[in-house]
Amino acid sequence: MNSNGLFSKKDLKKLIIPLMFEQLLAVSVGMVDTLMVAQSGEAAVAGVALVDNINRLIIQVMAALATGGAVVCSQFVGKGKPEESKKAGAQLESVLIFFSIIMMGLCLVGTRWLLKGIFGSVADDVMDSAVLYFTVTSISYPFLGIYNAGAAIFRSVGNSKVSMNISVLMNVVNVAGNALFVFGFHWSVFGVAFATLLSRVAAGVVMTVLVCSKMNPNRIDSVKELKPNGNIIKKILYIGIPSGIENGVFQVGKLMVVSIVATFGTAATAANSVGYTIIDFANIPGSAMGLALITIVGQCIGAGEKEQAKSYTKRVVKYAYFGDWVCNAVLFVCCGWFASWFRLSTEAMGIATLVLRCFAVTSLFIWPLSFTLSNALRAAGDATYTMLVSIGSMWIFRVVCSYILGVTFGLGVLGVWIGMFVDWAARSVMFVGRFVSGRWLNRKSLT
Repeated sequence: MNSNGLFSKKDLKKLIIPLMFEQLLAVSVGMVDTLMVAQSGEAAVAGVALVDNINRLIIQVMAALATGGAVVCSQFVGKGKPEESKKAGAQLESVLIFFSIIMMGLCLVGTRWLLKGIFGSVADDVMDSAVLYFTVTSISYPFLGIYNAGAAIFRSVGNSKVSMNISVLMNVVNVAGNALFVFGFHWSVFGVAFATLLSRVAAGVVMTVLVCSKMNPNRIDSVKELKPNGNIIKKILYIGIPSGIENGVFQVGKLMVVSIVATFGTAATAANSVGYTIIDFANIPGSAMGLALITIVGQCIGAGEKEQAKSYTKRVVKYAYFGDWVCNAVLFVCCGWFASWFRLSTEAMGIATLVLRCFAVTSLFIWPLSFTLSNALRAAGDATYTMLVSIGSMWIFRVVCSYILGVTFGLGVLGVWIGMFVDWAARSVMFVGRFVSGRWLNRKSLT
């Protein structure tokens, strides 16, 4: 333990800086895919965009389960129980492998049915692109699950370099694959999807090797360790299920909102997709700080240092705000230039630029409170509260406001984005209130 606390400034830098790069690299994969497929026109962009919303749903649930594992592992580390942390890591692998295989099977069997059921009637060329992209990328789920589990295991002991380095590998494979398949073989949507699949396969294989290596304090030495342990899985799911429901319902709500956007036409769908792709970059600091809080607060709670948990949370949220202001200032000034990379029509370009500027201004004030701060509550075991707030806010504010402003008032995509901003504001008020009250620290340690 550092004399001034569990984490020195050096420890925080060692944890946070790789997470920043990892988030940048993770977002870059989606950016490259969208840029590459943009060469085939707005129908291809729109088709890939529709599927990406479903993929985000699956990925967010995986991330929630990984968060549950990371919290349990971190609390065991903080409590000085390395063997228990090791067992928790193995059980996290089992949970994510099982979940990702089930999701892959369901998506492969019900590809077209799922797309039609969620998005209704869209143009035939958009649907054809969506079906192709969905079929190929769903095969990557098990490998992505393995990567997420391994990343959470390493982060729980303060090692975020591993997942960062594997993210570098994913990007190299994805960019090289896109260059070969899209520009060399002219495979368009299939080329983009296949490159993504290969990058995730590579990440899953390498992560498996590293998780089982001696460099990992929570290493898996035998396949027997993957045998389900009900007691540990229960602890993981105590955080993972509320977080998974929260993320799942959040993404379902987003799918409903996207289905509203789809009724505005192909230009609106493409602009909305490009907007979401670009704002992911502005969210990198806040997202990275949120991941860091899982490890930091988790270890503090495990060690019984509640005041340190509160102090570190304030510090890390301040870091998130600093990064958020820098990124969004750049976004506000350069959003038109960024949007021009995607070869949008004049109509789509205008929509994308407008919503991005609105995002940049709004995010300056409330994004970190909406999404970074909540991870501190989860790491302390307060996942049920964050779930209830997020679900309520999504349905009461985002979905309803999106329909009223976008459809009833005729504001289109801008109305949908304003609904999103209202959702953030509601979350911010509830999460700040919970943090200030100290109730989030009243949960018993999972360990």
